[in-house]
Order: sequence, then C-alpha cells, then structure tokens
Amino acid sequence: MHHTSSPFVPRGAAALLLALLPALAWSQATPTPNRIDGFGTPNTTAPSPPNPSNHGETELNILTSYYSQDGNRGAVEGGIGTQQLTDLTPTIILNVPLDSATRLSANLGLDYYSSASTDRIDQVNSSPSSSDTRIHLDLGLARQLADKRTIVGVGAGFSAEYDYLSFNVSGSWARASADGNRELSVAGQVFLDQVTVIRPVELRNTPDPTGGTTRQSYNLNIVYSQVLSQRLQVAVSTELVAQRGLLSTPFHRVYFRETGGAYGTAKTELLPRQRLKYPVGLRLNYYATDLVQLRGYYRFYNDNFGITAHTFELETPVKVTPFFVLYPFYRYHTQTAADYFAPYLAHSVTDEYYTSDYDLADFSANKFGLGLRYSPVYGIGRFKTPFKGRVAKFKALDIRYAYYRQSTGLTANLISADLSFTLP
Repeated sequence: MHHTSSPFVPRGAAALLLALLPALAWSQATPTPNRIDGFGTPNTTAPSPPNPSNHGETELNILTSYYSQDGNRGAVEGGIGTQQLTDLTPTIILNVPLDSATRLSANLGLDYYSSASTDRIDQVNSSPSSSDTRIHLDLGLARQLADKRTIVGVGAGFSAEYDYLSFNVSGSWARASADGNRELSVAGQVFLDQVTVIRPVELRNTPDPTGGTTRQSYNLNIVYSQVLSQRLQVAVSTELVAQRGLLSTPFHRVYFRETGGAYGTAKTELLPRQRLKYPVGLRLNYYATDLVQLRGYYRFYNDNFGITAHTFELETPVKVTPFFVLYPFYRYHTQTAADYFAPYLAHSVTDEYYTSDYDLADFSANKFGLGLRYSPVYGIGRFKTPFKGRVAKFKALDIRYAYYRQSTGLTANLISADLSFTLP
C-alpha cells in the first residue's frame, strides 16, 4: 500500500523523472571530471521535485551555493601545488505547466570560480587563468501519458566556459505500477564536448593531443523503487557511463623520477581515450516515526581505469515542528587509485599513461553537515508580481552546510540555499 500520510513520502514516478533530468545534467557539469566521490563539484541544494498534482502552478527555485577548498596536492603543479579554490553558483530552476499533463522546465545558472591552483598554469600569480565563469542552460519537457502512470521526457542543454563547450540531449521514461508501490525509470543522456587545449606555459610548443580535442559521453540511468511496507522503501539504481575522446586535462603537469622536478622537465597529463564507469546504488528510506526518517545510501563504483570505490551516506530528517525540519547528514567515501596515478616524481618516463591528479588517487573522505527546511502550509510570505498582478507565494526555504575532509589533506566547506516560490 502506498504510504501517503507522511510528508517525507516520495511523490511517485513523475516527480522522480522530472527530478532526474536536471540531476543528470548537473552530474556532468563539473570542472573536475575525474572526481568520483560526489563532492568538490559545487552543487547547489537539490530542489524539491515538482508535484505532478500541482498542474496549475508555476514553480520557481532560486538556488545559490558558496564552495571553498584548500589542500596541497594540486594537479596543475604535478601533485604538490595548492588546491585552493572558491566557487559561487547562482542558479534558477523554473517549472511551467503547459497543460494538465505537460511541464516545461528550465535550469539556468553560472559558476564563478577563483582558483590559486589553475593560476599556476602560467607560473604567474593573478594570471587570466586564476578565475573563470561557466554558464549553463538546460531545457526539459515532460508529459504524463493518458494512463496516468507513465511519464516521458526529452531535454537539451549546453554549458560553456573559457576552455570548454558542451552540448547535451536527453530522453527519459518512467512508469509506476497500478497500486503506486513500484516504479521503474530509465533515462539516457549524450554529451558532446569540445575542449580548447591550454597547456602549462613552459609546455606550449608540444603538439596537440593525438586523436583530437573532442569528448563524447553516453550516460544510462536506471532506477527501480519498491515500497516494501508502510515504513520502508527501497530503490536500486545504476548510472552507466561510456566516454570517448580527450579525457586528460591538458594543463595538469606530471614530473618523472628520471628527469626530476626542475622547470621544463614536466609533461602534460596523459590518460586513455576511453573510460567505462559502472556504479550500482542501493537506497533505503525508513520512516522510523512520524517525526524521524532514516535515509541510507550505498554505492559501489568500478571503472576501467582501475578505480574501485565504496560510498555510504546517512541522512536523518527530524521534524522539530510541523513546518520545520532539521536534517543532519554524513557521507563516507573510500577508493583505490587509478592504474595511471602516481605521486610527484614517482612516474617513470617509460609509463604509457601518467597523471598526478589526486582525484584519481587512493584516499578516503568524510563529509558531514546540517540542513534545515522551513515550509509552512500557507507559505512564508506572499507578494504581487508584475505578471497581471498575480500573487506569488514564497513557499519554502532550505539552507545547508557541509564540511569535507579527505585523507590527502584536502578540506572543503560548502554553504547552499534554496528558495522555493509558486505562482498560481
């Protein structure tokens, strides 16, 4: 039986699907594509999925996050330089009902980052590579079919920054069982990327990478969820990824033991041009009481670079009042090193592939933090809009802080906020 009395209950296949498309887009939109621990990407707080029963309401989420990290294993300097970086990411997500069964979504935002690490590409502090801005736009269209149990969707988007241009298209399908206790969703996405090669200043006379400077990524995400009892729901998922093309970062230096660490003795990072990732996830949601929920997640990750990883997450939302929820969370991640990773001066010049990027190293990491959500039944406030004097509702406020620490010494802080509005 579908559990509908708790405010924590998932809202069904439609919400899952609508939430999935932007999530897929964000998962790729990262300046650190080799990071697999799910942190470091300056994600904003995930917005509440649109409720498919609110066909008449336009929903608007304004999100922002501030991310700051520091460490001394920077890949730009061959695994010994600064990793200092800050990132500010304002984002707007709009969901507009076109009719009783169709919704249009738009996700528009930018990342502005400032990095002492990439500043070392030129070996001159405060060079043009010390900061950059990425803009992104993703559009999606989702439609509920006549059986009321099936949702199909399509989407497209792009992101651009100084040395990177990416386009993507997506398609998705989700279907719930007649009693609403089971649902299966399948989503696919293709990314076509063009990289502008920027090398460290002393290596700019070397030829362009063999095989070109494009990259293609093919993602397939499958989720099956099942309500096991009034209090327990389980979901299994996988996001298979196949990538081809330029997977190295051209401004990452690698120093070799035979040639030493003097200026001019480095080469730029070189990785295989094909990568296959096969993660499998298990999620359990347990409604311990009407006031407390336990959300557990485990992911096993493996890829053909030789990385095996395990990730555990626990989040425990607690209703302090009927409208106020606190949710402490904790995440643990451990991974083995890629076959092609070695620290500063540990690679040999005879190695076929080489990187000193610590995102591909052997490490463990802990992340913990606290979120709070305030969502009164009648909203936090109302105000008139310029659109024919219609009254908008400030529906909910979500604020989240996280602290992250890696066994390599990298530390990070992330603060994010999500303001939810509806317009009748």
